[in-house]
Amino acid sequence: MVEIKGSVILDSITGIKKRDGAQAYEELVALLDEDTKRMFQGVISGSSWYSLELFLRFLAAEVNKSANGNEEVLVTRSEKVIERQLRGIYKVFVKLGSPEFLMKRIAAVHMTYFNGVAIEFTSLGPGKATIRYTGFEAKHRLIGLTIVGFFRKALELSGATERDVRFTTRIEEAKGYADLAVSWK
Repeated sequence: MVEIKGSVILDSITGIKKRDGAQAYEELVALLDEDTKRMFQGVISGSSWYSLELFLRFLAAEVNKSANGNEEVLVTRSEKVIERQLRGIYKVFVKLGSPEFLMKRIAAVHMTYFNGVAIEFTSLGPGKATIRYTGFEAKHRLIGLTIVGFFRKALELSGATERDVRFTTRIEEAKGYADLAVSWK
């Protein structure tokens, strides 16, 4: 079973409340199935592990409610989360180095966000890298959109131009791994 760190869930809840208000968040929770509702009505600890599947059910319901099912909004919403983080607790990473340094660092940080997923960063030369995620299942496909947004915004904040971030092997292909191709100038 793949799990996600509570801090990611808390960032999502904070983003929803900030964007749509606490009442909209409560209305969203009311729409959830019983297992997911129980998780979101309980106390979520930033340092604990939670079911990725339940978190993704929450994200799917949120996208249906606030964006008429347009899943692509997850890319831009995750960009806002990484922007807050890279201007806050992780700003030292942006100041310290190149886009490649930041890509390696984010791949390493992602390892702390997921339990049951291995992440491997491979530099393919200047301005190119592949990040392989092993352990996601096809039902986890929505997390891929958030990953794209994370890397895309990180590249932008590091000053990279001509950014391209896309899965060449998508999570929903169910190959046991997903490859994210990242390139920049």
